[in-house]
Amino acid sequence: MSKVPQFSRAARWLHWSMALLLLSLLFAGLTMVRALEPWQLTLLQLHKSFGLVALVLVLIRLWVRMRTQAPALPADLAAWQRVSARLSHIGLYACMLAMPVSGYLMQNAAGRPLEVFGVLTLPALLEVDLAVYGMLREVHGWVALAFIVLILVHVAAALQHGLIRRDGVLQTMTGRRRP
Repeated sequence: MSKVPQFSRAARWLHWSMALLLLSLLFAGLTMVRALEPWQLTLLQLHKSFGLVALVLVLIRLWVRMRTQAPALPADLAAWQRVSARLSHIGLYACMLAMPVSGYLMQNAAGRPLEVFGVLTLPALLEVDLAVYGMLREVHGWVALAFIVLILVHVAAALQHGLIRRDGVLQTMTGRRRP
């Protein structure tokens, strides 16, 4: 059992900055598929660039997570809740990795170069293939939906720990000490 009272400062910073970034990317993605406005191309370019920033940040986040100890869950937490917490975190990390990778590969298969903030063009990893593009677009969309569901579950669990159980779990990520 971990004696660490809260997540490291780096883990907390990555968590909250990525939460803001990822929610923005999901909102932008949902907006783009519903609109054909003049600003859509600009939003798409920003979405791609910030998606790659998210990929780099999740790799850093995984590195930080592997090098630091996480606070223990409360001892009185039911076994199914411990398993659910573990599986939901694995699912969140899987989505954080799958979203930018599927987006990058989708752009490759469509024959679209992936420019990062207009400064760097990433090499294509796939040949142009519209069937593969269509499949990757579907994957990107389904992963986005799974990601949204997992985020809602994650937020609900955090609020349940913080407002109902008041067991200090939420405080391990806010930086406040446990009561």
